[in-house]
Amino acid sequence: MDGYSKLVRDRIPEIIRSSGAEPVTYIASRGEYRRRLRDKLGEEVGEFLAADETQAPEELADVLEVVRALATELGIGPVQLEKIRAAKARERGGFAERIIWAGNR
Repeated sequence: MDGYSKLVRDRIPEIIRSSGAEPVTYIASRGEYRRRLRDKLGEEVGEFLAADETQAPEELADVLEVVRALATELGIGPVQLEKIRAAKARERGGFAERIIWAGNR
């Protein structure tokens, strides 16, 4: 192994085995898992930003998967996360109107 390691989806070791290779894996501690999830979020956001229109939906789904895992780690289920999102949208709005702020006068 080249010393590189990263958090992967749960079925990746199984998929690697089915290709004839033997993955080297371990289970992260809770602290490492949280750190690795944050790293994974950055990775997935980068992939989304680099994606073309065809790839973007799949990359965005990857971002959502990591966001949900992070929420779970924080003790927030999908319903509660949606409530928090909706409350912020009621208070501050969403992004549907495409408003760009350029400072104050």
